[in-house]
Amino acid sequence: MTVLVGVDVLGEGVRDVAIRDGVIAEADGTETRVDCSGLVLLPALVDPHTHLRDPGPGDAETIESGSRAAARGGYGAVCAMPNTVPVADTAEICTYERRRGLEVGLVDVVPIGAVTVGEEGDRLADIAGMGAAGVRMFSDDGRCVARSDVMREALVKIGALGGVLAQHAQDPLLTADAQVDAGVADRVGLPGWPTMAEATIVARDAIMAAELACRVHACHVSTAQTVAVVRWAKAQGYPVTAEVTPHHLLLDHTTALTGDPAYKVNPPLRSAADVEAVREALLDGTIDVVGTDHAPHPAETKRRDWCEASMGMLGLETALAVVADLFVRTGRLTWADVADRMSSAPARLAGIADHGLPIEVGAPANLCLVDPERTWRSYGRELASIAENTPYEGLELSTRVVATLLRGKVTYDLEGRFA
Repeated sequence: MTVLVGVDVLGEGVRDVAIRDGVIAEADGTETRVDCSGLVLLPALVDPHTHLRDPGPGDAETIESGSRAAARGGYGAVCAMPNTVPVADTAEICTYERRRGLEVGLVDVVPIGAVTVGEEGDRLADIAGMGAAGVRMFSDDGRCVARSDVMREALVKIGALGGVLAQHAQDPLLTADAQVDAGVADRVGLPGWPTMAEATIVARDAIMAAELACRVHACHVSTAQTVAVVRWAKAQGYPVTAEVTPHHLLLDHTTALTGDPAYKVNPPLRSAADVEAVREALLDGTIDVVGTDHAPHPAETKRRDWCEASMGMLGLETALAVVADLFVRTGRLTWADVADRMSSAPARLAGIADHGLPIEVGAPANLCLVDPERTWRSYGRELASIAENTPYEGLELSTRVVATLLRGKVTYDLEGRFA
C-alpha cells in the first residue's frame, strides 16, 4: 500500500490518500508513505482529442511516444483521432490502437473511429463493426463531414450505438485554400478563414442531432459565433457538447504576423475577442471540455513557408499548465473546475467508465499530482513526442505535473518521489 501524505485533494483540503491494488483504499498502517505536501491531487486527465499518428510512418509520433507525452502531461486516457495511415475506419485498426496502448501501459488509448471510408466524406465507414469492437466516438477530424445526407446517415447509425459524432466544423466550400483567420488575412497577404465556416456547420449539426437523437460534439471551438450557436443549442436542450483547445484559449491571430508556422493550426488562431469568448464559454459551461488537439508533425513538414507547412501543434505536456496559469492562478476556475473540464466531463463524453471519477475509496487510482508553484519553460526538444512543434517554445509556465498514476501504477515521476 502507498499513501500520498498531506496532498491537497482538488484544492479543497489537505489529507492523506491511500492506494492499494490499483484503487483508492483505507490506510491500514502497513503503507509506504510518499510526502506530497504542497501538491494538488487531481483525477488523471482525459484528452478527447489526440493525434497519435499510429498506425503511420512513425516520424512524428507513435502510440508509445504519445503515451509517454500524455503521462507527462497528467493524462490517464487519450482518445485517438482516426486520421492515421491507414485511416482508422475499421474494427481491426481500432482494436490495434487499443491493444497497443495496453502494451505500452502508460495511458488508456481509446480509439475514435472514422465516420467515412478513408475520411473522404462520401461513404460511411463500418460504424456497426467498429461499434461491436467497443468504439463509441466517431470523427473525420481534420476533415468535416460536410455532406448533409452523409451526416444524417451517420447520426442514425451512431445514435443507435449510443455513441457521439465529434465534428471538425469547417465548411470546405468557405475555407478553400484558407491559411489564417480572416481578421488578419489582409495584414499578412494570405487567404482568410471566415468564422462563419465553423459556426454554420455547428448550427446544422445541432439541428440534425436533435431531430435524429444522436449526440454531436463540436471539436476545437474557436469563434464567438460558434459559442453563440452552442449556447443557443444547449438552451433548446439539443444533445450538443463542445470543446476548446489550450492554444485557442491562450494565443490569438496576431501570431500569424510573425510568419512562424509553429502557429499554423486548423482551425486558425482567432481574434482577441474570439479568445475572450471561448474563455468565458469554458467558465460558464457552454464549452464542456478542454481537448488538446495534440498534432505532432515532422520538422521537415512544419519548418516550411507558411502556405506549405503542416497545420497543428503539440499539446499534451503543456495543456494543464496553460489552463492552470490562465484560470486557476487568476481565480477564474478552481482545481475542482479544472478536474471537471479536463477529466470528468471528457470521460463522460467518450464513455470511459473508470476515468474522471471522484477521488474516494473504491475508485480506480487514476491520478495526477500537480505542483502549482513550479516554474518551467517549454522547449520542443525536451518534450516526449518525436515531433517538436510546440507553439510555446521558451514560454514560462508556473504549474507542472510531477507524477501520474494509472490504476495505481506510476507512469510518470518527475522528481523520483515514488522511487
